[in-house]
Amino acid sequence: MLSKGQRTAILELHAQKVSKGEIARVLGISRSTVRKILRSQSSDVPALIRSEKAEPFRQQILEEWANCKGNLVRVHEELVGRGLALSYSALTAFCRRHGIGQEPKQPSGLYEFQPGEELQHDSSPHLVEIAGKKRSAQTASAVLCYSRMLFFQCYPTFQRFDCKVFLTDALRFFGGSCRYTLIDNTHVVVLCGTGRQMIPVPEMEAFGERFGFQFRAHELGDANRSGRVERPLSA
Repeated sequence: MLSKGQRTAILELHAQKVSKGEIARVLGISRSTVRKILRSQSSDVPALIRSEKAEPFRQQILEEWANCKGNLVRVHEELVGRGLALSYSALTAFCRRHGIGQEPKQPSGLYEFQPGEELQHDSSPHLVEIAGKKRSAQTASAVLCYSRMLFFQCYPTFQRFDCKVFLTDALRFFGGSCRYTLIDNTHVVVLCGTGRQMIPVPEMEAFGERFGFQFRAHELGDANRSGRVERPLSA
């Protein structure tokens, strides 16, 4: 399902006379999806209404939860013993959604970005199979925070020179740079400090000035701050 930011981007690009095909290509979605959003003329994400398999068994679940002292494995065994056709995954999902036996998670933060405000960059190791052999590779990615437009490449290693090559290719792909490029305190860019106290290597600072942006680093332990770039490749 498309996010509110993606839906807004579709509507704004259409208002700027960008063709449906070009919008689909830039955002990496199908033309039928673009047409559907344009017909709705709304950036709001529709709520999904799905029936839950465990809902008819709510009372039995609550009873067994108390009897089994919160042990979901035992709860599931007891329900199956009663002849209820309910999978363990459906049971745990139901309990999680309805807060049965667990504290609801608090949102860690909400970040909104304006067009051209921020680009997020990250690199991570992956095992890839090449010619039948598994090899280590570095996946470098960059995403525009407002539109979520994504660019990524793979490298054998990822040093400072590779970083400059990647960002140059990414900015050419995007057609420009944002005001800030957020990183995760990587030694490739950082000279010293972390988060707001981060000071980039002079070579990388000069590189950013060449393209009209400044490097920023998120605070240690605040990985949610770089969620735009980490989420698409986390799998």
